[in-house]
Amino acid sequence: MSLDQIRKKVIFHNSVDVWIAACGEKDISWTNPEEYKKFIAYLLKNNLNLKAFNLCAHEAGATEEEKTKFTEILAETKDDPNSLTYTIKLSDNALDIIRGYSF
Repeated sequence: MSLDQIRKKVIFHNSVDVWIAACGEKDISWTNPEEYKKFIAYLLKNNLNLKAFNLCAHEAGATEEEKTKFTEILAETKDDPNSLTYTIKLSDNALDIIRGYSF
């Protein structure tokens, strides 16, 4: 599902779902937690308004084994701000920043 498609559902999304959608638009794998951390570091560096929260796998709609494993790996390094899950408001500016990330 693309960023534009998830934006139509609701304005605020968790960063894991945004990461998955952004990777989908670029046709690359989303399953590497280290790449997710680089993505979050980029968003934080670009002053995107992110609010950290605890995400349980079932809250992320994680019915797939890969997504559950991904969120569990991130939870193991919760002291790293780049491994946290955030809420992201998918405004036009936020989408521009997200799409500006070099995958």
